[in-house]
Amino acid sequence: MNDVTIYHNPNCGTSRNTLALLREKGVEPTVVEYLKAGWTREQLKDILDRMGAGAHDILRVRGTNAEELGLTAPGVSDDAIIAAMIIEPVLVNRPIVVTDKGAALCRPAELVLGLIQDP
Repeated sequence: MNDVTIYHNPNCGTSRNTLALLREKGVEPTVVEYLKAGWTREQLKDILDRMGAGAHDILRVRGTNAEELGLTAPGVSDDAIIAAMIIEPVLVNRPIVVTDKGAALCRPAELVLGLIQDP
């Protein structure tokens, strides 16, 4: 597998487990600590396109101020959520893994297998 990127939070057990599982399978991914690196609109839109998902699908609510910001309210646009994610990277749930096959929020960690193994 060529290009594999994990958007990683080393303080998150699921993120650490996903990274360990990739390495166990012989994949050494590019590791992006997104809380340090931040996000761009283009990155988030590309990831969401690869996932076939909307911004609500990767919004982290637990342990964040997403509710206080009104991001969990019905009808909040993807653009509004993405704008908030750029300002506060912690609003993006993790880990997200991107490969040639697509992208996925790997919760649980085993979801990464569908991105790195042949069917």
